[in-house]
Amino acid sequence: MKIRIFTILFVASFFVSFLSCSNKPKRSRKPVAQITIQPRKKTLTYGDSLNISVQIKIRNGELAYSNLFVDNKLVKKTQDLSFNYPISSLNQLGKHNIKVIATKTDSVQGINFKSFEVVSDIKPEEYTYEVVNSYPHNTGHFTQGLEIYNNQFFESTGEHKTSAIYRFDLHSGKVLQTKKLEDQYFGEGITIVDDKIYQLTYKAQKGFIYDADSFARIDSFTYDTPEGWGLTHNEDHIIKTDGSEFIHFIDPATMKVVRKIQVYNHKRPVKLLNELEYHDGVIYANIWTTNFAVKIDPETGKVLGRINFNGLLPVMQNQEERIDVLNGIAIHPENNKMYITGKLWPKLFEVKLIKKD
Repeated sequence: MKIRIFTILFVASFFVSFLSCSNKPKRSRKPVAQITIQPRKKTLTYGDSLNISVQIKIRNGELAYSNLFVDNKLVKKTQDLSFNYPISSLNQLGKHNIKVIATKTDSVQGINFKSFEVVSDIKPEEYTYEVVNSYPHNTGHFTQGLEIYNNQFFESTGEHKTSAIYRFDLHSGKVLQTKKLEDQYFGEGITIVDDKIYQLTYKAQKGFIYDADSFARIDSFTYDTPEGWGLTHNEDHIIKTDGSEFIHFIDPATMKVVRKIQVYNHKRPVKLLNELEYHDGVIYANIWTTNFAVKIDPETGKVLGRINFNGLLPVMQNQEERIDVLNGIAIHPENNKMYITGKLWPKLFEVKLIKKD
């Protein structure tokens, strides 16, 4: 009897529990966006058209709306479960992200991502060089920047405790003026604008501004990138590299980045962009650890040309002397002569570029 009563009570308890659980509201499930890119290529080419197709899957409830972002910019808002967004001509090189945020009527959201990459539509021209003249260069200078301003030569150097800015005589290599950085800073590139020298540091995320005549420090600035590498300028902006494929354009009045480009050739990004020079509408950049430099379109980031400087360093190698990589490029604004050197190099070269057939 006791067993029968126990069994009845157990079944009743289970039934009540089942009814109680079944009455609980079901958890609202996130909507899922299926993002498809046409054409389906690993990489797209500058100027290509692109179609983004989105299908929203709702597992319960109803869709309120969806937002489509391209590179974090809202480009479409719709209540449709299926929609397209065409791009008639891709005009920005590099890696790009697509994000869809689908929101249900109960405010539950689902976020989905997709990415694509755009390479240049031109194959860079190939250049070699001819040495026109060679001049002495201080072998103690770990060159990070080379500048010509008011017909005078300037250089910035790196490494802790030896970083400095110099004015020097081209023909003798003699240092005419020096401004040493504090020991904790590792100096990087420089550029000179309106009688002011702008200097980067490697990992301190801090730059300095000096009077170009007296070398007196007159200001400082900060930047968000983890590292600072090369500097140059055009008519409107200070132009900066950080060791990646990105080039940043900075407003000199605020020292804030106002735009940036990604540097690509017809196959891939060009990384390790280092010392810079802007001349005649083109950016020249050394590629760190190599004997190559590239010519870059400052509007699009397309690599217009690749310069092979092989042969300069091996000729000078001396096993008893420490010599580091090619770094330092400057073009005289009045006579268009190009000058090249490297870290701890004993020579600075005037070179003439020769386009290969």
